[in-house]
Amino acid sequence: MPSIDYTLASYSELFMLLAAFAYTIAFLAFTWDLAKSSKTIRSVESRLEQKTSVRETVPAGAGAGAGNGSARDWDADGSREAQTADSAMGYTGPRRNAARVGVALTVLAAAIHAAGVVTRGMAAHRVPWGNMYEFCTTGALVVAVVFLLVLTRRDLRFLGTVVVGLVLVMMMAATIGFPTPVAHLVPALQSYWLIIHVSVAVIASALFTLTFAMSVLQLLQADRETRIRAGRKERLPFMRIVPSAQSLENLSYRINAVAFVLWTFTLMAGAIWAEQAWGRYWGWDTKEVWTFVIWVVYAGYLHARATRGWTGTRSAWLSIVGYLCVVFNFTIVNMFFSGLHSYSGV
Repeated sequence: MPSIDYTLASYSELFMLLAAFAYTIAFLAFTWDLAKSSKTIRSVESRLEQKTSVRETVPAGAGAGAGNGSARDWDADGSREAQTADSAMGYTGPRRNAARVGVALTVLAAAIHAAGVVTRGMAAHRVPWGNMYEFCTTGALVVAVVFLLVLTRRDLRFLGTVVVGLVLVMMMAATIGFPTPVAHLVPALQSYWLIIHVSVAVIASALFTLTFAMSVLQLLQADRETRIRAGRKERLPFMRIVPSAQSLENLSYRINAVAFVLWTFTLMAGAIWAEQAWGRYWGWDTKEVWTFVIWVVYAGYLHARATRGWTGTRSAWLSIVGYLCVVFNFTIVNMFFSGLHSYSGV
C-alpha cells in the first residue's frame, strides 16, 4: 500500500483555508447585493409615493403624459404589481455588480476548493471521501459546483447568500467537528462501491441543499405575497429580486425529483455493498435506517405534491423536513449512534 504523502496533505489543508476565505468574501458580496437591493427599492418607493401625492393634488388631465413611470403603473403599496422575478427565474432589478462579484469569487473559491479535494485524494492515494471530514469537504464542493452549473441555465444568484453560507457551514463542520488526518481506508471501505455509493450520495445531498435554500425562500416569498394581497407593507423588499413562490416551488420540485432518483440509487448501492462487506443486504443499522427515513420523507413529498395537491407552504415544509433528516443522518447519527458505520472517521 502506498505511503501517505503528508506534503500534499498539508497543501490540501492550505487550499481548504484559502477556499473558505474566498467563499466568505463571496458570501459578503451576495449579502451586500441583497442589502443594496433593499435600499434601492425603498428609495424608489419613496420617490413614487411623492409622485403619487403630487398627482393627487393636480386637477384631472393637467399632468397627462408628463414624466416617466406614472402612478397608474404602480399598485397602492408602491410596488409594480407585487414585483418579483419572472417565472423564468430571471434576476430583476438594478445593476447587480455585487452579485456578479459574488459569482466570480464563488468560481475562484470552487477552483481552489477542488484543488484541496484533489490533493487530499492524491495524498492518500484514493478517492477523498472515506470519512466525515472528506465527505463534508467534498459535499461542500459539489454544492458549490452544482450551484454554478445551474447558474449557466437559470439566473439563481439570489440563492447565493444561502448556498454559499451552507457551503461555509459544511467546511467549518468538517474542520471543527470532524477533523481527521489523512489515512488509508479501513478494510470495509476498500471497495469500488465506495466510489459509486458515496459519490451519488454526495450529488444527491448537494441537490437537496439547493432545494432546501429554495424552500426557505419560498416560505419568505409566500409570506410577502400574502402581505401584499392583504394590503399590508412588505417586510423584506429585497425579495422582489427573487422569483415568485410558485416559480420557486416548481423548480424545487423538479430538482427534488432528480435528487430522489439519485438517493434511491444510493440506498440500493449501499445495500449491495453491505452484502459484499457484511454478508447481508439490510441489517437495521442506524445509518441504514436513517438513509431509508430520508427516502420515505422525500417519497412522501413527491407523492403528496403530485397526487394530493400538497402545494405551497406545505410542500416547502416537507422539503425542509427532508433536508433536516439529511443533516441529522450525516451529523447526529455519525457522532452519537454506534453501528457498523462507526468507522466513518468522527
